[in-house]
Amino acid sequence: MKNWPLYLLVAAFGLGLGVAVAWFSRPVPPSIGLEGARVGDLRPPFRHASVDGQYLTAADFDGQPLLVNFWATWCAPCRREMPLLNDISQAYAGQLNVIGIAVDEPGPVVEFVNALSIEYPILVGSSDVVATQRAWGNAAGALPYTVLVDDQGIIRWQHLGEVTKAELEPVLADWLASN
Repeated sequence: MKNWPLYLLVAAFGLGLGVAVAWFSRPVPPSIGLEGARVGDLRPPFRHASVDGQYLTAADFDGQPLLVNFWATWCAPCRREMPLLNDISQAYAGQLNVIGIAVDEPGPVVEFVNALSIEYPILVGSSDVVATQRAWGNAAGALPYTVLVDDQGIIRWQHLGEVTKAELEPVLADWLASN
């Protein structure tokens, strides 16, 4: 047992090597742009039911600028930004289409939209909406997630997290001024 310090050193080295291998081989959490469309890419397609049961597709907005917001009724930041998005849809009417795509059940979405008098189109789904937001560049699947698309169908801006008036209005003003 004279060699116990050597055995301890070898064991510590082996443990350290194992931890290092595990650390460097772990999957990296996804983020915006690592999966799906990025700024400068053509917007992916989608087809989802609206709260009134009509289906809308991305192609329904061909030739029109579009602000797409992925959200859910159970998401507090999503709920906070909805009045702003409603104001934006009214302020930029004729220049920009705003649509919301909820990862949620239709019942709570209808109640929430009616309570806030949201006037822009709201689409609803579950796994299909999650797949759409991944295709649109939100690999993390976090909410809210907002994307600006120009009239040519090119993604011009992506934002993960609650969007504020101070963040969104300059983006829209710059983008509209350049078009």
